[in-house]
Amino acid sequence: MQVQWILRIGVFGTFLGHGIFAFSVKPAWVVFLTTVGFSGEMAVKLMPVIGVIDIIIAVLALVKPMRVVLIYAFIWALATAIMRPVVGLPIWDFVERSSNWAVPLALLFLAGLPRKFSDLFKIE
Repeated sequence: MQVQWILRIGVFGTFLGHGIFAFSVKPAWVVFLTTVGFSGEMAVKLMPVIGVIDIIIAVLALVKPMRVVLIYAFIWALATAIMRPVVGLPIWDFVERSSNWAVPLALLFLAGLPRKFSDLFKIE
């Protein structure tokens, strides 16, 4: 139980921090969205939405860590870490962010992988 709380706090911190940066439209992050096809204008409009979603995920991971939340956190954190080398940053920018996706994945494994659809919404 203590390990789960530590991991929940880790997911919370990662997603709260990222959410605040995205909500405030961190200029260095616009390139991530433009690289995958969004215009600069659309990226600037989309980032606050992403920020709100990240903040919601942060809170849910802390207070109600359903498997669906942990799966989303894992996939989104992995995707955003992978974006670093895709946009031309060193591979070490990806490596440095390993805990961003590994922590929700570890929490998911502790909770148990979902075996049926309803398991996605259970808290273990």
